[in-house]
Amino acid sequence: MTNHEPSPIDFLHGRSLLLASHSPRRRELLAMLDFPFEIAESIEVDETYSPEMPVEEVPAYLSQKKGDAYCSHLKDGEIVITADTVVIIDGMILGKPKDDADAIAMLHTLQGKTQTVVTGVSLTDSTHRRTFSVSTEVTFAPLTDEEISYYVSRYRPLDKAGAYGIQEWIGAIGIEGIRGSFYNVMGLPVHRLYEELKAFIR
Repeated sequence: MTNHEPSPIDFLHGRSLLLASHSPRRRELLAMLDFPFEIAESIEVDETYSPEMPVEEVPAYLSQKKGDAYCSHLKDGEIVITADTVVIIDGMILGKPKDDADAIAMLHTLQGKTQTVVTGVSLTDSTHRRTFSVSTEVTFAPLTDEEISYYVSRYRPLDKAGAYGIQEWIGAIGIEGIRGSFYNVMGLPVHRLYEELKAFIR
């Protein structure tokens, strides 16, 4: 691309993007959009929510809480991206496993079934916020005890909602199909994020 050609990411108009996430996968996914961004300084956020809240609404709610925590720290022109991903099976939320035994139990729950992965994302600047959610259905094939134990011991998925990464070995051998965004299952629905950023800037 020569200097005189327009760029599809010029709509940021000099705004600065901050990503508030420890997830290396979210960092990789946001980098795919070719926007320059920085990692926001960590802020502790209370991630509790009402047990009466519909489970599909929890990720968006938590992304808003995270965005609110950063709002007063933002400079003019800065936009912080906050996100939360959960796995929902049989009306129950599976977050990140506490330990290997919890990860194994989660995968036993998921194997042979269809689950819903929901990511909530908030875009927040010093004056306003935009929040959205994206859902993807993921169907696991039946898995053996040996396959589950091998994956957990080798890949250590303790930092992943539902105890698995779709881009890893377990995804290659165990996922029969998905309906919706693949990248959403990894933790950031980049297509929708790109569209929402354009709307946010306008």
